[in-house]
Amino acid sequence: MTAEAARDALQVRELREADLEAVVRIDAQHTGERKPEYWGRVFADFLGADPDARRVGLSAEAEGALVGYLLGEIRAFEFGSEACGWIFAVAVDPDHSRRSVGSALLGEARRRFRAAARGSATSSRCVCARPPSPAFASEAGTTPR
Repeated sequence: MTAEAARDALQVRELREADLEAVVRIDAQHTGERKPEYWGRVFADFLGADPDARRVGLSAEAEGALVGYLLGEIRAFEFGSEACGWIFAVAVDPDHSRRSVGSALLGEARRRFRAAARGSATSSRCVCARPPSPAFASEAGTTPR
C-alpha cells in the first residue's frame, strides 16, 4: 500500500476504553515493557475527565485496528505564558511507521487544541518520555522540549 493510500484509509477518532489493550501493546513495542496499570490510570483520568478540561485523547485506526495514539492537554504553566498544547504521549505501531499516522494524530490534536483554547493555543510542545525526532516535530508544527 502506498503512503498516500495508507493515509486515506486512516481514521483519527476519540480514544475509547476499548483501545486500552492496543495502547498497552504499542507502548510496549517502543519501551520493551507492558504497563497495563499505568495506562489504566491514564485512561481513567482522560476518559473520565470533564469535557471542559481541554484534554485530547486520540487514536488512529487503519483496517479496523488501532495503529497509533496521542494524549495531551492545553496548559499555560508560567506567569503570562500563552496557552499551548502539551502532548505527553504519542506512539505509532512500528508496522505502520512512515505512513503519516503520527502526523495525522498531531494535526488533529493541534486543531482540537486551538478549538478548545478558542484560538489561543498557537503552539504545541511535545512532553513525553520518548519524544519524536526534531525533524518530525518540526514537520508536525510542534516544539520539542
